[in-house]
Amino acid sequence: MTKDQALRAILEARAVAVIRMRDGARLAEAVAALRRGGVSAVEITMTVPGAVEIIRELVRTRPPGTLVGAGTVLDAGEAADVIAAGADFVVSPVTDRDTIQACRDAGVLVAPGAFTPTEIVAAWKAGADIVKVFPATSLGPRFFRDLRGPLPHVRLMPTGGVTLENARDFLAAGACCVGLGTALVDARAVEVGDWAEIEARARRLIASLAPAP
Repeated sequence: MTKDQALRAILEARAVAVIRMRDGARLAEAVAALRRGGVSAVEITMTVPGAVEIIRELVRTRPPGTLVGAGTVLDAGEAADVIAAGADFVVSPVTDRDTIQACRDAGVLVAPGAFTPTEIVAAWKAGADIVKVFPATSLGPRFFRDLRGPLPHVRLMPTGGVTLENARDFLAAGACCVGLGTALVDARAVEVGDWAEIEARARRLIASLAPAP
C-alpha cells in the first residue's frame, strides 16, 4: 500500500483503534472483532510485547480492507523495524525528526505527536502527513475548532480522551480522524475474550460517525 492510499484509507475510516495490551496473544482476535464492527484502521503500539512480530503477522493475515499501523514509535530505529514488518502507517506520541525522515524515506505515512499550536506546526513542517494531538483529554473539541482558523491545512488526529460519545464532536470541530484506545478496545472484554463486546463498541462508534441523514 502506498502512502497516498494509506492516507485516503485513514481519512475515509475517520477512526483508528489504538491497541495497547499487556499480552499480544489475543490481539488478532481483537482486530477481527473490530473489523466485523466496521473499524478498518488499527494501530498496534510498541508497548505490546512482541509488537513488531505481531504487526508482521497481522499484515500477512489481516481481514480484508484492514489498515495495520504501528504506534508509540519513538525513534528512527523502531520506525525502520515496523516499516520492515509491513506497517501501513507509523504514529508517535512525540515529534522526532529522525523518525519522520525515516518514514518519509520509506514512503510510509507518519503521524507524529504534538500538543501546542507551536508543536503542531513544527511537526507539520517536519513532514507529518497527519499530526496526532496528544493527549486530547484536556483540550476538548473546542481546541480543534479554534485551530481551524489559522491552521486549516494541517490534518489533526486527536488521541487520548476520545470516547464513543465525543468522537463525532472532535470530527465536527475539524479533526480529520480520531484515535480511540480503551474506550473502543476494552481491556476487560479482551481479557475474557468477549469479542461480541468489542464488535458492539466498534459498531457504536461507526454509527456515531455516520453523516446525518
